[in-house]
Amino acid sequence: MADRRAPCRAGVHQRRRPEAGGLGLPGRGQVNAPAFLHLGVGSQLIAEHAVAAGFTGVVVDMQHGEHDLGSATRIIRSVPGSLTRTLVRVPSIDPGVIGSVLDAGAGGIIAPCVESAEQARAVVAAAKFAPAGARSLGPQRPGLYEGPDLCASANGAVRAYVQIESALGVERRRDILTVPGLDGVYVGPADLALTMGQPPRMDWEDGPVREAIDAVLATAREAGVSTGIFCLSGEYARDMAASGRADFVGLGTDLGLLARATRHLIGSYRA
Repeated sequence: MADRRAPCRAGVHQRRRPEAGGLGLPGRGQVNAPAFLHLGVGSQLIAEHAVAAGFTGVVVDMQHGEHDLGSATRIIRSVPGSLTRTLVRVPSIDPGVIGSVLDAGAGGIIAPCVESAEQARAVVAAAKFAPAGARSLGPQRPGLYEGPDLCASANGAVRAYVQIESALGVERRRDILTVPGLDGVYVGPADLALTMGQPPRMDWEDGPVREAIDAVLATAREAGVSTGIFCLSGEYARDMAASGRADFVGLGTDLGLLARATRHLIGSYRA
């Protein structure tokens, strides 16, 4: 007799340990924690070169980059093992965009500037199938999720991250990070600093911005969700990972690397 089970079988969503799941996170205190290059340019080649160079994967930046849904989808599909190598920072909490990039094979999404539990619940609803969320079912890629229960497999594979990057988000961090179904937090240091009246820079070693960052990451650990942060220097990122503060890091941007390399090259020529 044919299996007549619905493709989305009901089940209970359970909060995962931070080191589990689609990104293959190795656990806290690891210097080899996953590192992702932010992509602002709509180039599949850059994504391929980043992975070949040793990055775990890429963050396709639809918030600040030039990506539309078409370029984001092409990059996702160009990266082998996209479920463990691609994240998408979506421009807003738009269920249509979130569902489309996940249908294309992204391993997860990062929703920017989340400042309330209500917004966090909307992120989970857009990224997870029922009963954990309300993502619309529209399979595109064959064999993307393993197992007989497509929706349960997808819910276990994809990651729903909120980005806390404001003083208000820090203040409400506990309410945000204890939303059921949320997989983790990604800290945006520059925007956070701006909202605290500080210079918009990265890699804070001390001061009130660093204290706010550490407070968010500590609350995430208490809540049992993954922790990530955007960094510019490899040394700072390594310290964040090795100290157990970050389970994964965003490390630099394609345009940042290009700008530094071109300035160095032309500078050496004109010296």
